[in-house]
Amino acid sequence: MPERDNARNRELVDLPFYSLRNVSAPEDNKNGRRVLFGHAPATSVLDLSTNENVRDYILDAPGRQRRKPSQVHRAIEETLVNTPEDFSVLNGGICVVALDHEVDEKRKIVRLLKPSIINGSQTQGVLRDFYRKLERNGQEAPQVHVTFELIVTEDSDLIAETSIARNFQNDVGSISIAGRRGQLNDLQDSLQREFPELKLQQSETQLSDDYLSTERLIQTLTALTPAHLLDATEGTSPNKTHAYARKTKCLKDFQRVHDAAKNPDAEDHERAKQLYKFYLDVVPTAHRLHEKWKSHPGFKGTRIRAIERGNGGEIREVPDGIVFPIIASLSAFAKKARGEWAINPPDSFDDQELIQAAVTVYQEIADHNPQTMGKSKACYSQLYQLTTLYQKLTKD
Repeated sequence: MPERDNARNRELVDLPFYSLRNVSAPEDNKNGRRVLFGHAPATSVLDLSTNENVRDYILDAPGRQRRKPSQVHRAIEETLVNTPEDFSVLNGGICVVALDHEVDEKRKIVRLLKPSIINGSQTQGVLRDFYRKLERNGQEAPQVHVTFELIVTEDSDLIAETSIARNFQNDVGSISIAGRRGQLNDLQDSLQREFPELKLQQSETQLSDDYLSTERLIQTLTALTPAHLLDATEGTSPNKTHAYARKTKCLKDFQRVHDAAKNPDAEDHERAKQLYKFYLDVVPTAHRLHEKWKSHPGFKGTRIRAIERGNGGEIREVPDGIVFPIIASLSAFAKKARGEWAINPPDSFDDQELIQAAVTVYQEIADHNPQTMGKSKACYSQLYQLTTLYQKLTKD
């Protein structure tokens, strides 16, 4: 790309990339534009302009107090925190426009003239917040790449129309399908027995704080499910790592259990009926436990850097990678009495002892990494051994 004057030079931005391919269609070539597709280190897109986008990062809307994250923002952050290696696949990425471009394949840099994000401002904003938090906490940043599409055109009208179109398209996802099929109705009714004000998200468009994340709730239910309902031997540690790392699998498993429990002709109807009964009985407890452990004051003084704290040192947010092995260990206390399932730890059970055990496995097995802890069967097993010991002593 020729560098004609200093003003033009000031409008040039170098974007490092990992991979970049020209995917222009014949219509693009005919109309003098280029479309490229690639992957870039997430840090490459943090400072890109959003001047051409119809929506800026809504948490930092000018002239307003910083807003609370929506479920969209939380979902992006959860992927970064829990499964950063899957971010480039799970995140929709960003779309960038530029007036001109020049690719330096040797240096892995594409030089852009007046680039702007036209779709993906929320992804960029959450990435920025994510890296700032890691820096404040003195944590090492994981390797994260973001998918990007680059449209090179001087057609200002096309840029405006593309920005509008890209920001008003909604895919029908798993939650919407489950909601439309009525597979979440019983779960919401059961939750509202104790939390009448809560509404489950039943569509991808229900993104406000008025709705509780259905996927996160089902992940918690999965973690709490006792071994014998999962076809595991009672007292053994079932593999629950997917409760943390594979929320889509948890939702699909729930849908299958729902359908089999409702269908007397299903091959696994009886087992599904028992498992579905468990879900409905303990769903208020599942919500309560997740909320409790996400900000448990017992973590104060543990010096785990990954925990977000307030100015007074109070615990604001414990990473899910630490929380889910703890919640999964509580499945040892699942009991059915008078036809109802409940999670009932014995009176002798001490939260603080479980926290100390969690800190130990976090340090010694997970090497101070919440993501590793959330995906490590060994971490789950260690905590489960502690709770089953309490349960065994209570029986004896």
